[in-house]
Amino acid sequence: MINWPEGFCLELSSRGLHPIRFDNRDAGLSTHFSDAPVPDFPAIQSGDFSTVTYTLSDMAADTVGLMDALGYDSVHLVGASMGGMIAQTIAIEYPHRVRSLTSMMSTTGNPSVGQADFSVLAGLGSPPYDDRQAYIDWQIRSRKALGSPKYPLDEKDTAENAGAAWDRDHDPLSMMRQAAAVIKSGDRTKQLQSLQIPTLVIHGENDRMIDVSGGQATAAAIPDAELVTFEGMGHGLPKPLWPELAARIANHIHRAESLQ
Repeated sequence: MINWPEGFCLELSSRGLHPIRFDNRDAGLSTHFSDAPVPDFPAIQSGDFSTVTYTLSDMAADTVGLMDALGYDSVHLVGASMGGMIAQTIAIEYPHRVRSLTSMMSTTGNPSVGQADFSVLAGLGSPPYDDRQAYIDWQIRSRKALGSPKYPLDEKDTAENAGAAWDRDHDPLSMMRQAAAVIKSGDRTKQLQSLQIPTLVIHGENDRMIDVSGGQATAAAIPDAELVTFEGMGHGLPKPLWPELAARIANHIHRAESLQ
């Protein structure tokens, strides 16, 4: 939840929107599947999903359940990275609940697009979960490596966010379980081609976590989707771009509302 910065949410609300941010399963203060098996990624990559606990469809159902609890029949969905994949899945499986879709720094599930730069990821190593300060330091290194080359990282904000994430929960296997869910869920390209939902796709041209080809493929798959890419933007939400990103999203949502 807190990876959607409060300042960015205020940019959205100042444009007439009502942002709702929340923790996915296995994140923050939401339900954690700590007793689940440890994902066996070599087996998963070969098609053995016996150690995969849930899928993106389950996470999509969680979101729809939250909508039910809050009393919303339909919403404008904005998802980033894995959240973009979940938002796409909701649009596919619950199209009547989605007024518009914004997919940011995400991909279709087709393994030939949106590839990570594994040379960068390998250099980072695994995040430490036995020491708060070491975890904060790792997050700073990670966000520097995967962030936006045109926009210097705010290390103070990053450290505060990482410390808050540690304090809310530091489950050492949650990201692995979520990554396994992404792999098992597979390629959504064919299903995306059937969507009739106003869609905006946003991607950084220098994204080393999910290559810009993932955003391009998403926009190409969804009929009439608008693609906006940003030179110098990586895998993150650089503060100098908050006003423009918020304006793009708000304009997209207001246009979609005018079509309802």
